Amino acid sequence: MRPRHLLLGILVTLIWGSNFSVIEVGLRALDPFVLTTLRFVFTALPLIFFVRRPAGVPLLAMAAYGVLFGAGLWGVVNIAMAHGMSPGLSSLVLQFAAFITVLLSAVVFREPVKAPQVIGMVFAVAGLATVIHAAPGSASTPGTALILLAALNWSLCNLLVKRFRPADMLAFVVWTSAFAVPALVLLTLLAKGSGPFTALAANMTWAAAGSVLFQAYVTTIFGYAIWNHLMKTYPASAVAPLSLLVPVSGIATSWLAFGERFPSAIWVGVVLILLGIAVFVLAPRLRPATA
Repeated sequence: MRPRHLLLGILVTLIWGSNFSVIEVGLRALDPFVLTTLRFVFTALPLIFFVRRPAGVPLLAMAAYGVLFGAGLWGVVNIAMAHGMSPGLSSLVLQFAAFITVLLSAVVFREPVKAPQVIGMVFAVAGLATVIHAAPGSASTPGTALILLAALNWSLCNLLVKRFRPADMLAFVVWTSAFAVPALVLLTLLAKGSGPFTALAANMTWAAAGSVLFQAYVTTIFGYAIWNHLMKTYPASAVAPLSLLVPVSGIATSWLAFGERFPSAIWVGVVLILLGIAVFVLAPRLRPATA
């Protein structure tokens, strides 16, 4: 991966780590279904009127991505967090999407997974497991299962990007978000009726509005436009493990912004995750030089 692309990928993961705390702020005022719906309404509007539909991507594929990404990923994450999963633990468990993506890409696209990458994954999984085990906060079995379901849906989104390789990634993110909105509205009506929407005006706060706008324009439009570009450009095994930096960023954000303190085992896990990513990223570069 080119150094510029690597730095952009790291920047995106730092933004995504802080996003879980931003979601928590929004959930203090808004229903999880409504918060997710507003995120994708503002991701699609007003940009959908200024960018053309991405060429070469079938409408069915865009609709599938939108539903999986909006309802299947972030709708499920917000529901899990509203029912007790902490921002830190949610960000941690969701990163199992990195390994699901690598394994599915190896099966579907025959992308090779080399020995150094396997070693890097082993270190990162060990670090992830260490952090999850030692992290403070609640993690119910249903909540953990929901986050793992969201991780699977994120992996399927990554595969759709690799399959169709949209030329204009900004347009792809904007247009697929438009497909996410009807799915989220329907999901809300089926689960809770119209109550969450009718109470929106009364529940909205400045902090919740800031949460929605950050999630829409910074996390989704900026972050996923870059991430999806990397996914279509490089093998999944070179890109997906970068997402393991998300929990590191999430922990650091909680520490800096809210003064949250963590046991020493958390930092051991963070070191293992960083070591795993370093092996993943650097091993392919060092091997030719050594040879």
